[in-house]
Amino acid sequence: MSDPTFDEFDHEAHMRRAFELAREAVDRGDRPFGTVLVRDDTVIMADSNRVVTEDDIRRHPELHLAYRACRELDPDERAETVMYTSTEPCPMCAGGMVSAGFGRVVYSVGSDELAEFTSAEPSVRSAEVLDGVSDVTGPVLNEEGRQLHRDFDW
Repeated sequence: MSDPTFDEFDHEAHMRRAFELAREAVDRGDRPFGTVLVRDDTVIMADSNRVVTEDDIRRHPELHLAYRACRELDPDERAETVMYTSTEPCPMCAGGMVSAGFGRVVYSVGSDELAEFTSAEPSVRSAEVLDGVSDVTGPVLNEEGRQLHRDFDW
């Protein structure tokens, strides 16, 4: 499913937009997670974590964008889409993303690293859940992504 043109996308710019969204989430009172969907190297959807402010455990940005993409894009369009996310998708989000069938998922901070910040057990890696569906790539701009979590009061 990998599209060779994905390698030509401006990964750092898209990841930095995900970081901005993560900071917006924190400023709003949510956890530091932000995500963008990119097609033809252009952001087509963006979201940030809203679990706390919307009192909804499902409002992870990756899951919400997968939901929106399934409603707004056909399968071929989704296969041409890359999700950039500040932190590797959790198993719930990755499970939802299986239905979306994105061409690639790019993260900054791995779920194993997140477990260090939250003192939680590491979760199943998204590449395992998305195996055969979406390519999973990361970390990208890892130190910048890790700084988001260092600044957050886990």
